[in-house]
Amino acid sequence: QLQLVESGGGMVQPGGSLRLSCVASGFTLTDYTIGWFRQAPGKGREGVSCINYSGGNTNYGDFVNYRFTISKDVVKNTVYLQMNNLKPEDTAVYRCAAGKRVLCNGLYLTPSYEFNYWGQGTQVTVSS
Repeated sequence: QLQLVESGGGMVQPGGSLRLSCVASGFTLTDYTIGWFRQAPGKGREGVSCINYSGGNTNYGDFVNYRFTISKDVVKNTVYLQMNNLKPEDTAVYRCAAGKRVLCNGLYLTPSYEFNYWGQGTQVTVSS
């Protein structure tokens, strides 16, 4: 059974950094595109980033503004989201999701409906 487990969330001050991890089991990252999404109370789900199953193509939400970097370690079957210069508006539950061979590239930030499998989420809180 496919499973995704996020970790690495926590509380940081504005300007701080966090590195989120998404460990996949039951499938290989060479067959599944991974996306990161976030949702704050009272707001809709936002696409944060995606990394393609093949070729390493990535994309980011417009709000990221070069602050975040998505990467993956195929051997460890883990996707990472390095988040720097965090802002209070980044506060949200962050979830990773997997979709089998769905598109992610520089022109296309994979939307949430393309993903079939979701982790439970990890809380990120940015506050003084």
